[in-house]
Amino acid sequence: MRNSTVRAVNQLTARWASVAHTPDGNTGTVFTAAGLWPLLALLADGSGGPARAELAQALDIPAEAAGPAARELLAALAGVRGLRTATGLWTGAGLPLEEDWSAQLPAGARGTLTGDPDADAKALDAWASERTNGLIERMPVVLDEDTLLVLASALTLRLRWIQPFGEWIGEPHTGPWAGRSVRMLHRNTSLLDRVRVAHGPTGAVTLLEVVGAAGVDVHLVLGEPEAPAGGTLTTGIAAVTRALPATGASLLPDGRPGPGLAVGTVAAHSPEPQLDIQTVAFDVRSEHDLLDHARLFGLETATDTDRGHFPGVSSRPLAITSARQSAMARFESTGFETAAVTAFGIAAGCAPTRPRYRTRRAEVHFDRPFGFLAVHRTSRLVLAAGWVAEPDAYEPEPDDF
Repeated sequence: MRNSTVRAVNQLTARWASVAHTPDGNTGTVFTAAGLWPLLALLADGSGGPARAELAQALDIPAEAAGPAARELLAALAGVRGLRTATGLWTGAGLPLEEDWSAQLPAGARGTLTGDPDADAKALDAWASERTNGLIERMPVVLDEDTLLVLASALTLRLRWIQPFGEWIGEPHTGPWAGRSVRMLHRNTSLLDRVRVAHGPTGAVTLLEVVGAAGVDVHLVLGEPEAPAGGTLTTGIAAVTRALPATGASLLPDGRPGPGLAVGTVAAHSPEPQLDIQTVAFDVRSEHDLLDHARLFGLETATDTDRGHFPGVSSRPLAITSARQSAMARFESTGFETAAVTAFGIAAGCAPTRPRYRTRRAEVHFDRPFGFLAVHRTSRLVLAAGWVAEPDAYEPEPDDF
């Protein structure tokens, strides 16, 4: 992947993070700019006039470079283990497409819209479900008799942890989840620097790297209790993409150097350092109407239906009438999975003995709302981002009663 494209996608992720949830962080969310950016780039490639300038600004690259960058990014994503991507194009039967634009689209579904919204919706829903292995069941697009073109992308990531978590039913002691029975996850490692602390405009942020068995890792991001969710996530994005320095626990001072983190020296039976991790399982689902933030995504002018904005796509005047993304993310003891579909309408004990060593120990607890980032290890591309407002609750089986 080109560094310039990775930076551009990550910048869009950071901007989206600032508006993707309620400021108080009481609502969970998940989104993927990595699934949206290629579609915006393909649209920019066929756009003209003010819409072209707005899309280029949102993409952080010149419009004339957008098409090749989109194709290159989609090809690179296809090579990431555990990641599945697809692009689909459906057009009205009578819509002429410019050959220079359509011929350069990535290989994928090509279909025809019948003009029957119900029939077309069923076909598009089937595509979304098949491309995400059933994680997203419906295409997030508004169809009517006037819809001439639908451009969509699907992104699905499934990964397993190198070291799984232990799971039990527990109750956080403090914060908004206190006293609730939730699915708690726990594990230990000797790698202290899996947890790091960065400092941003809204204060300190603690980041935990949970390593995937393939080339993608998930970073959990905990900010100060009163910090806005957007500020915590944007600081986390800057840290995981190495735009902002972060200090590993091995170099942090004793005490509480970051949110949810305690560091000190303890008596131990082994000279190895200890990192004790406690977090929660979660399942987050979101629906995003991108036109609610049309300016952010470069779609403000492109939605003006009084004129056409995509002369490089078709000789007929076209405007954006629908732009949406459906996304989900699930974090459990054994792994993580996330999926998104974006559409435009147009992860033994023994008898105690006296400890012989003094060793470094860190404990990190994610027991109140926090963010998460799925990151491609080599390129530092953020594949998905989100906020956990609610943990997975414990639901007893009938035999438990």
